[in-house]
Amino acid sequence: MITTGYVRTMAEYNAEMNRRIYAGAARLSDEERRRDQGAFFKSLHGTLTHILWADRMWMSRFDHWEKPDVVVRDSPTMVQSFDDLVAERTDADRRISDWAGRVSQNWLDSDLVWFSGIAQTELRRNSGALTMHFFNHQTNHRGQAHALLTRGGIDPGATDIWAVVA
Repeated sequence: MITTGYVRTMAEYNAEMNRRIYAGAARLSDEERRRDQGAFFKSLHGTLTHILWADRMWMSRFDHWEKPDVVVRDSPTMVQSFDDLVAERTDADRRISDWAGRVSQNWLDSDLVWFSGIAQTELRRNSGALTMHFFNHQTNHRGQAHALLTRGGIDPGATDIWAVVA
């Protein structure tokens, strides 16, 4: 379904887009980042924290990371300090890129079995399809963060993959 090259490209895209979004977010006050703007996860801070939460959850399944210590409904408040969020995002992107460099085609072609807290059951799905979901989830919510930044007068720049990853 997908290749190791896709995974590496998406990890590179993910990290660069996070750098751009976080640079834009850093230009806002903490109050502005935390303001409820009616987004799915209410605020920019909540949206960025949820993305990190989901990345950690998926990577706990993909690469044996420690699972987040909160459930999905509490994901927007998992990290309180923006400085801590920046540091944890930077570390997560480094670790995702490391995993992407090690992922094998055999793993992508195999099935992953895990217990889903949301579905409250054990699930089995193709690892490649789950990897696409992992990257699509990031892109979806980063798009929401981009819109919140734009609403706040911050232009994080182009988001098209061809314009971001050479």
